[in-house]
Amino acid sequence: MSVEIRREDLETWADYLLDHSIDGVGPEDVVMIKGERIGWPLMSVLQDKVFAAGAIADVCLVPPDNDRGKIWGASIARHGTVEQIQRVPEWQQTRYQAMTKYVEVMGAESPELFEGLPEETASALMRVDEPYKTIRLLKPWVITLYPTQGFADLEEMSLEEYTDVIVSASTFDPRLLEDVEEPIYQVMSESRIIRIVTEDPRTGRMLELSINISDHNVIKCTGKRNLPDGEVFTSPDARSPVGEIFVDLPVFQGGTTIRGIYLRFEGGVIKEYSAQAGGDALANVIETDDGSRRLGEVALGTNAGISKVLRHPLFVEKVGGTLHIAIGASYPECYVEDPASAYGREKCDELAKAGILNRSAQHVDIVTDFRAGGAGRAVYLDDTQLEVRDGNWAVP
Repeated sequence: MSVEIRREDLETWADYLLDHSIDGVGPEDVVMIKGERIGWPLMSVLQDKVFAAGAIADVCLVPPDNDRGKIWGASIARHGTVEQIQRVPEWQQTRYQAMTKYVEVMGAESPELFEGLPEETASALMRVDEPYKTIRLLKPWVITLYPTQGFADLEEMSLEEYTDVIVSASTFDPRLLEDVEEPIYQVMSESRIIRIVTEDPRTGRMLELSINISDHNVIKCTGKRNLPDGEVFTSPDARSPVGEIFVDLPVFQGGTTIRGIYLRFEGGVIKEYSAQAGGDALANVIETDDGSRRLGEVALGTNAGISKVLRHPLFVEKVGGTLHIAIGASYPECYVEDPASAYGREKCDELAKAGILNRSAQHVDIVTDFRAGGAGRAVYLDDTQLEVRDGNWAVP
């Protein structure tokens, strides 16, 4: 079942993605537009606009058993072997290297198709996809979410209600977030340590996680990588996290909802973990590789206009008054100004070897709610305790 979205909204949505998120399209560009067939109404408008700009649209349609358009879908993980997964055709790399810009239209017709994959082959699938993810991250890219019945069902919403939430958030001018995020950006940029205090609802015990974010670039998110958007983030020193955290908001990952996550860190490494729901999916994430036991991001959600907290990471991590950490890969742009340059690549390799920049096939955002009723209790940037005011973060 699909829903009708007004042509006017599709045009506005596509214009933000192309003109703002990836800084426009010119005749020299090859723009990969990737997604399932169910997202075709938006992909079609994107394609038309790319061709009209004199560029090439490389439309990459993926099968419905492929979670986020990885190199392989679920079938090979269920019926094949690790050796088969590793036999990626050479043309895949050629195709990724040829593109200059990337737009991913997420949205699954049948998310149950990639749920509950065997741990060994699921991890292998993530690992072989990492080089292609790396190519994408070094080029202008953006991801967005198209409404589908499958995802509406996961949210326990009607398709019409779900579509209204998605479309209204995705057609909101992301440039308006600039002024909202500036105060948080300034304080975070000057801070050395972020301390996160949460309460474990199972025991009432207060937990504290400390992370070193000094000397790293802090990024304001105003629609350049995600649409909708709304976060201020950085990648920490991956060796630094120490302590415990409880993550209360549910997140959709690999066809499964994970909820009620507990993590304990020593020397930057996850030493203990559990989940009240989706524990097997959490284990599959954390056990993927060495880097999936470390953190690659810490961020504050700044979009008070998202009308409903959804389980999809693209939405839940943006909600004003939330904080998220990411299990897995760091963002290179948080360590060097131009990670695609020769100096940037060399510097990132050096930082990765030292353990400061984290590399992993995973990057999974998990979110704690610091608004009333959430498990979050306090966030400190050095000695400054942030406040949640009118549904968003504020500097006192």
